[in-house]
Amino acid sequence: MDFEKLLQFNPVFLALMATLFTWFLTALGASMVFFFKKIEKKVLNSMLGFAAGVMIAASFWSLLKPSIEMAGESGVQPWLPAVIGFLSGGAFLLLIDKLLPHLHLGLSVDKAEGIKTDWQRSVLLVLAITLHNIPEGLAVGVAFGALAQNPDPGILAGAIVLATGIGLQNFPEGAAVSIPLRREGFSRLKAFNYGQLSGIVEPIAGVLGAWMVLRIEPLLPYALAFAAGAMIFVVVEELIPESQTGHETDYSTIGAMLGFSVMMFLDVALG
Repeated sequence: MDFEKLLQFNPVFLALMATLFTWFLTALGASMVFFFKKIEKKVLNSMLGFAAGVMIAASFWSLLKPSIEMAGESGVQPWLPAVIGFLSGGAFLLLIDKLLPHLHLGLSVDKAEGIKTDWQRSVLLVLAITLHNIPEGLAVGVAFGALAQNPDPGILAGAIVLATGIGLQNFPEGAAVSIPLRREGFSRLKAFNYGQLSGIVEPIAGVLGAWMVLRIEPLLPYALAFAAGAMIFVVVEELIPESQTGHETDYSTIGAMLGFSVMMFLDVALG
């Protein structure tokens, strides 16, 4: 890959291309609904666990670690942007979780979270899934936005690795969304559409994250930690609890270990 040529492109454009790739893999995973009507619980738990593992590893290796290093290089207390940004990211997702109406898979409409509404069940389900993808797109966007501050091939490689890792976990996540929707009575086409639609927020969040870093470059260490905090919130609040339901918890744990290992390998060996 010719990094020098890629560095000639605007970081926002690169963020858009990267998050369109992650959305495509979500859609590809969602297309599995055309081949399978249901998914075994142990497979679903493994997929959710894998996604959680990737997000945990990405939060540290691709976001928090660079945030701490950048802060130290700029003369700021290394821990300060990491702590402030991390907690702010979690608080931001908590606020969205409390305000945005959404419903988790397998629950009745009366269990919907957020502001009470009479929206259809299908809309509430998609909004719940969409919450997973906001921090992922934001993380990729911020990683590419860092190129504005330092157009280094190493930073570009790290951003590409992050997008690759997010994309890899988006494939099983897309399937883990569309196939259960099919089980809930949705047609195959409708389940696919809702599954891929949940990922379209990633390009939006990615472009926004890159643009904000370009506009206010000193915020970069805080923005990286912010994205990490938002992702960890999603992992702890939703992915891990959902992956631990039923009696197949060993599979979700193994999936999480594999997901973490894959993302760590990508970041350390290739980034």
